[in-house]
This record gives sequence, structure tokens and C-alpha cells, in this order.
Amino acid sequence: MSRRRAKNLDEKAIREIAEILDGWSGLLSWQALIEQVQARLRSKYTRQALHRHERIRLAFEATKTRLAGPSSKRSDPNGLVRMPAARVSRLEAENDRLQLENDRLLEQFVRWAYNAHTRGLDEAFLNRPLPPVDRRPTKKAAMGGKA
Repeated sequence: MSRRRAKNLDEKAIREIAEILDGWSGLLSWQALIEQVQARLRSKYTRQALHRHERIRLAFEATKTRLAGPSSKRSDPNGLVRMPAARVSRLEAENDRLQLENDRLLEQFVRWAYNAHTRGLDEAFLNRPLPPVDRRPTKKAAMGGKA
């Protein structure tokens, strides 16, 4: 019996996994995350496959930090504010994760700007628009696949 390989993680799947982590409460482990991802995305990924993607790895670490902090131990004896508090908590977690991602992108931009400057590339050169995409069929396709 052969096991089918899960499809590659695309941007949509990575975003959904980060959202799972944003709303996470309780104990977090890679195995628990794998099970949640399998239930939601209908694909089973290994810890290594998830860990390979920086956005997932950062979201996992941010969630671990959030769950270990004192704000995660709020008590609600009557259960009256559980749903709004859970939504606020999830949104705060998402905000923290997005802030971390934004900080990483800003660091990358500074690195790229420095490297461009050392190569003599100015801002005008870097801000040039992308060339237009040629959507005409190629000669090979126009001739019915014959070269």
C-alpha cells in the first residue's frame, strides 16, 4: 500500500495555517498542529514540511510565546465574555504575527537597498515598471505543436 504525498504548500495554505495558529488556545505542539491542519486542509504534512516555511515557523513561535505569557491565563468564571475574548485574543495574535512578518520584510528591504546601493543602482532604476507580459501564442503553439 503506497501513501500519497500531500500537495505542496501554497500561499493560501500557509495563510490558513497561520490563521489556525492565531486562534490557537491550549497546549501547542507540532503534532497537534499537524492534526489541525489535516482536519482543516484535508492534507497531512510533516513537521519538517511545516517548519520549512518561515511564515509558519514564525507564527508557531509567536503562538508558543503568547500561550506562555501571563495574558493567556485569564479567568472567566461565568463564561460571559468567552466568545468576545476569544475573538479579541485571536485578532491580537494575528496582529502580533503580522507585525513580526512586517518587521522581517522591512529588514529584507533594508538589506536589498544596501546591496543595490553597493552595486551602483539608484532609486530611479529600482522603481522602473516591470516589462509588459507578451501573451501572444508562440510560433510552436500557433503551428499546432510542430516545430
